[in-house]
Amino acid sequence: MKTMKAVQFIEAGRPPEIVDLPVPAPGPGEVLIRVAGAGVCHSDLHVLDHGIGRPGQFTLGHENAGWIAALGEGVSGWKEGDPVAVYGPWGCGTCHSCSTSAENYCERHASIPSMGGGLGSDGGMAGYMIVPSARLLVPLGDLDPAKTAPLSDAALTPYHAIKAALPLMTPDATVLVLGIGGLGHMALQILRALTPARVIAGDIDAARLEHARELGATYTVNTGEKTAAEEIRDITGPRGVTVALDFVGAQPTIDLSASVVGRNSRIAVVGLAGGVLHYAANNPPYGTQVSVPYWGSRTELMEVIALAQTGKIAAQVETFPLEQAVNVYERLREGKIHGRAVLIP
Repeated sequence: MKTMKAVQFIEAGRPPEIVDLPVPAPGPGEVLIRVAGAGVCHSDLHVLDHGIGRPGQFTLGHENAGWIAALGEGVSGWKEGDPVAVYGPWGCGTCHSCSTSAENYCERHASIPSMGGGLGSDGGMAGYMIVPSARLLVPLGDLDPAKTAPLSDAALTPYHAIKAALPLMTPDATVLVLGIGGLGHMALQILRALTPARVIAGDIDAARLEHARELGATYTVNTGEKTAAEEIRDITGPRGVTVALDFVGAQPTIDLSASVVGRNSRIAVVGLAGGVLHYAANNPPYGTQVSVPYWGSRTELMEVIALAQTGKIAAQVETFPLEQAVNVYERLREGKIHGRAVLIP
């Protein structure tokens, strides 16, 4: 029996373990992917610390790309060797949201056994992974699967948040991007590609702020300073920030967003750091929309891949052998990963 190494979630509160597993075979309707790379996402730390509310061990890795290795019975329209990205949030496939390709908002998410590969089902931190349906695949064309694996979350999630707010991002508007990590560094590129609005990048790390300037941020602000809100208001004037994209979600970043947005604005809280948005009359200001976007639709992933194919966006990737996964998660927890770490089987 052919075996492979895999990085597995064992139980909440325990580090991941590298185990030997048999290479799976695709059943009817399934597709076997030979994994080229799996992105290491900060939300994996939440899974490792707290679980996903469903029992059982599974292979981690929800940002995945590779090549089709085998097709299950009944699968058509694909062939072995095709390079593909794996759409991450797996819904029921039949509800209203799933029928529009928005499986990230599946109406039956609470009753299905898994939220996706690496999130209840075996993910891509292994030599091979099973994708339950070909509808969850997006062709990559000439893109390198290993380098583009993070696009399926680190780019798709900010793209979804930005696309929803595009009507507000006029040439005289200001967008605030908080947290220039895996998602934030992709958000800056997407904003540059899609909008004429000026962009303020905020982070507590000087190296990440320098990276933000390289990626086209109009202004950068060290949000660890007590004067951060004042600096931002000096830039925006009385209009305030039009769209605040919070890729941290901690109490300080949520409070900062609420204090600098103007009227008729939008706050999108993407990060999972546990902050709470407090509401009082005119605080946040009147007309402020608040959204909590989650991932994006499969058609939006197709649009993200198209942006990458034209060279307008590219993930900053640092690759590691799969066997270094435990150390890579430690580095991620310590804030020592810039851009996106990708594990290579």
